[in-house]
Amino acid sequence: MSSTSTSTCNESIDSTIAPVRGALTPHQSHAKLKRNIQVVPPEKEDGNIEYKRQLHKPTQSRLRSLATQMSYRLDEGLGYCIYYIGVEDDGCHSLLDYNTVQESSFILEYIARSLNCVVIQKVMIQNEVRRRLASSSSSSSPSSSPSESDKNKDDHLNLDIESTNNDIICIDEDPLFTEGTVPNGTEEEEEEDVYKSRDIHMDEGKEEKSSEYDSNNTSGSGLGLELGLGLVKDSKVFTRCEIHIRRVETHLLDTKPISLMDVARGGKPIVSSSCDSHCDGDGDSNGVVENEKTNGSTSTDVEAVTGGMSNMQINGAGEEGKGNLKPDTAKSNGDTIGGEESKSNTEKSSIGETLSARNIRVAVVGNVDAGKSTLIGTLTTSCLDDGRGRSRTTIMKHRHEIESGRTSTATTHLMGFRHTGEPIAGRDSIRTNKRKSEDEIARESYRIVTLMDLAGHEKYLKTTIHGVSSGMADYSMILVNSRHPPTHMTQHHLNLCCSFGIPTIIVFTKTDGCPEHAMKTSKDELFKLLRAPDVGRRPFAIRKEADIATCIGKLNSLAPVIDTSCVTGDGLNLLRKLLFSLPKRRRHEKKVNRAFEFLVEDIFNVPGVGAVVSGFVNAGELTVGSHCNVYVGPTDDGSFIKTVAKSAHIARINTAHVTSGQSACLAFALKKEDRLKLRRGMVVLKESPSSTRHFDAEICVLKGEGTTIRQSYQAYVHILNVRQSAFARNIEIVNTNALGLPPSHAAHNDDDDGIVLRPGSRAKVRFEFAQRPEYIRPGMRMLFRDGRVRGVGIITGIVPPLQKAN
Repeated sequence: MSSTSTSTCNESIDSTIAPVRGALTPHQSHAKLKRNIQVVPPEKEDGNIEYKRQLHKPTQSRLRSLATQMSYRLDEGLGYCIYYIGVEDDGCHSLLDYNTVQESSFILEYIARSLNCVVIQKVMIQNEVRRRLASSSSSSSPSSSPSESDKNKDDHLNLDIESTNNDIICIDEDPLFTEGTVPNGTEEEEEEDVYKSRDIHMDEGKEEKSSEYDSNNTSGSGLGLELGLGLVKDSKVFTRCEIHIRRVETHLLDTKPISLMDVARGGKPIVSSSCDSHCDGDGDSNGVVENEKTNGSTSTDVEAVTGGMSNMQINGAGEEGKGNLKPDTAKSNGDTIGGEESKSNTEKSSIGETLSARNIRVAVVGNVDAGKSTLIGTLTTSCLDDGRGRSRTTIMKHRHEIESGRTSTATTHLMGFRHTGEPIAGRDSIRTNKRKSEDEIARESYRIVTLMDLAGHEKYLKTTIHGVSSGMADYSMILVNSRHPPTHMTQHHLNLCCSFGIPTIIVFTKTDGCPEHAMKTSKDELFKLLRAPDVGRRPFAIRKEADIATCIGKLNSLAPVIDTSCVTGDGLNLLRKLLFSLPKRRRHEKKVNRAFEFLVEDIFNVPGVGAVVSGFVNAGELTVGSHCNVYVGPTDDGSFIKTVAKSAHIARINTAHVTSGQSACLAFALKKEDRLKLRRGMVVLKESPSSTRHFDAEICVLKGEGTTIRQSYQAYVHILNVRQSAFARNIEIVNTNALGLPPSHAAHNDDDDGIVLRPGSRAKVRFEFAQRPEYIRPGMRMLFRDGRVRGVGIITGIVPPLQKAN
């Protein structure tokens, strides 16, 4: 392509319009203008500010690129970004008219809605730049030739521009989808914080003029399309727009976001405040339609501006929506969402709170053929199974798991709910074969249920025990194959959950095609296990929604029982409603004021980032950054590594602040030799790092198979995320007579220290780690095993006192 055509493409507003001899159309006159008046600083590669000249009938692929770009700008601004429309990348005015800028602003609002964002402010700015006729140096003279005369005529028609410092018009327009309010009600304070944190500099003079003008024109609400409101639609008046966008972390605005495919294709009439096709003649949508009718504006004007984009509808919003993206009334746990209560719920909504205070962690355990992975895959993807393992393959992690059908690792999967109780589809609305990522589910959800898929085979029992010990589970789901009676592994999983005091939910799977006698046998056998003295649960069948409300507050004594089938979908709706109704059992928000404590569960080495650890924030809170010094350890010698926590992610969302109750990832600035020292079971502390090899615990030996515990007994100890072999160095019996234990615990041999612990015994035991020091503190719950779980206990003290690390 020649340089002449290249410059024409760069300078032309619409290259599809052919030049006409003797007359200049608005677009042609714009094409002759040089964009050399700078109105804002040049655009930066990073940050939360984006410049756009114009968006005109974008394709579907272009819309996806714009959505990805907007998501990046939102992440850079911590959920807040600014778009300048009608501005070049170098900060110069693009010299566009009002209709062109308004069309681009509408398209950006559609893209924002697809990302669960709202436009909190839209400002139209005019009179920054104005036209002027260039003085022709060579006026036509009698001596000039006809060709020179024509050239001089064209030169006289050349237009030039100049900047103005007076009479700049700034008008706030109502956004297309919302009233322009922020859900949490702290728009001005948060905007000021974002400006300070991201070094966003606005023209103070323009803001003063804008506020002064708005105060003098209080009737300027709605679309300012008339001269009386200050904005001019004439193509000779140059316009630019500033759009402020904020991400809404929950789905309190709409039941479903707008689809980018609908934006690209068009469809049914839109339910919006910009055209009067959305009302039934009463003009009750924020008063905007009534203003438009008064000013003589019609929906055809908007259609002409947007090129048919106004003929679209938000998914799930029909005539009942009436353009208000907030649900009218919906009941959740007996509360009415709407009015005052809806406002209070909206104000308290944030993604951090959703992933901590409204995140229910459920451990899914059961025998190897119970269908744990299949059930989780069906719940998270909202797609039924084909009976041949299609659902489980969507969540399995390793190749050998997919080939064998057996889960060998502990994984977590998010299941989201809206505030109405409706589950969020785990499949992408555009690409049905693509699963939604964790950040998409977290941003769309009001409440999250984290399903922890644990191994069921006896070969991977230690992995399951570690998952239950370190998973901070609020509840547990024990799956039973309805076609086979419960096995010894089912009994072991039930005892394991009861040992940690975790309420249980019984789910019978594969009920499709199951004979009645097999179902009856399986239930009878399981009910015997539930009624056993060491479990003490009464089974309660869930057959309708009223049964959920009956048992929801009695889960410490009742065990809900639900029959499900992942092939036919029987019982899955009841199970979803039960999961949504479960109250939060672990109150991690009460531990915010404690010292920061992060439990490391996995280690990664990310190229370009460095060492990354994933885990659970057990207490306190942390703000990451270049000045965030933390201690990671203990290492094999008991010391801690001092480093800097550079960044953090929660549910794959970049954040600067993590708090107790959240599963997060932290990136550290570590040297190569220090990265090799990282291991699972470490902790990240803000202050007072310490480690020890000796600790005291009060234990209880579980009843069951014959277990004999004496001095020097070696067992595998699980203390939250810590797992290591330990020796019993000293044993003291605790109040044997009051507990009704056997009268003698003396061994029948010649040992000097002959105390022996048997099933049902309680004692104080001093343990010593066999390999390396660990970080533990009094109050942590422990479990010890030697193949099978032998006992549980609580750490009562550290002996010797905590030693300060190097």
